[in-house]
Amino acid sequence: MRDAELSPWIHTHVFDEGNLAAEKGTRLVMLITAAMMIVEIAAGWWFNSMALLADGWHMSSHAVAIGLSALAYAAARRYAGDRRFTFGTWKIEILAGFASAIFLLGVAAMMVGASVERLFSPAAIQFSEAIFVAVIGLMVNIVCAMILNGAHDHGHGHGHGHDHHGHHDHDHDHGHHGHGDEEHRHHDLNLRSAYIHVVADAATSVLAILALLGGMYYGWNWLDPVMGLVGAVLVARWAHGLIQDTGRVLLDCEMDHPVVEEVRQAITEHAPWRTTPLRIVDLHVWRVGREKFAVIVGLATTDVSVTPETVRQVLAQHEELAHVSVEVNRPANETDRSPATP
Repeated sequence: MRDAELSPWIHTHVFDEGNLAAEKGTRLVMLITAAMMIVEIAAGWWFNSMALLADGWHMSSHAVAIGLSALAYAAARRYAGDRRFTFGTWKIEILAGFASAIFLLGVAAMMVGASVERLFSPAAIQFSEAIFVAVIGLMVNIVCAMILNGAHDHGHGHGHGHDHHGHHDHDHDHGHHGHGDEEHRHHDLNLRSAYIHVVADAATSVLAILALLGGMYYGWNWLDPVMGLVGAVLVARWAHGLIQDTGRVLLDCEMDHPVVEEVRQAITEHAPWRTTPLRIVDLHVWRVGREKFAVIVGLATTDVSVTPETVRQVLAQHEELAHVSVEVNRPANETDRSPATP
């Protein structure tokens, strides 16, 4: 058969067109962060400030992690058409976000170790110079946060469905079902990971400034390593949340997502089928894009009006369902009058 004859069933598995604005933004932020990292680490050693050193160490890991985010965008775009990726390359971005969170945990551990050491082995601090560098670092972090905040998501997906036996329909959904905070939380986890790195830098810069001011005016030199510990706790908490969110996507652990219940309700509460013996015997839902899901659903029913085509039509109102596979099973003692069922 010619491709023209197969065109109604041939489709792409690129569910997410990437985020070019975020890719450019993360690349720029990486360069800025790397430059400021060198300044802060050098100044921290020279002025003997643990808080300033901690901030510089943060920036070193953040420069690598943010660079990884930029690389992930580029890799996902470059390999978008690679057939080895069954459901597209979007999860490259999620993998980068997960790696960034691991970087954050590692730096938090380093901060704890260095701060505890400084508590028991205090050293003189050149406060004025250290404060000056920390303020510059904070200003850089604010600029970077603004750059990433302006990197809006321009990705647009398109959905399609297919049944279990290879018959494909291209559905163009017109309904919209949002999920509030849940959808916003998963909008772009790779961009979110870069943003958290920048915010973590800003937070540690603020803590460093407070610690240095306390030491300079009140002689509270112990405040410098204590603020390092506080910063470590904050960073670890942010990293933990990012690991949870990216890990759930990587492991396809989202069967508690609201869209799953919507799929169940759409099928079982469809008006013509409410009085029909109909059971969902198999259901798999997983994320294949920032706001796109793939669905495999298996049904058992004696109603011959329930076919893969009619089920896909019922689910078509959910535009977040980008890839739908439907299998309809009937009891052995029933006469199967539907050509699309087993």
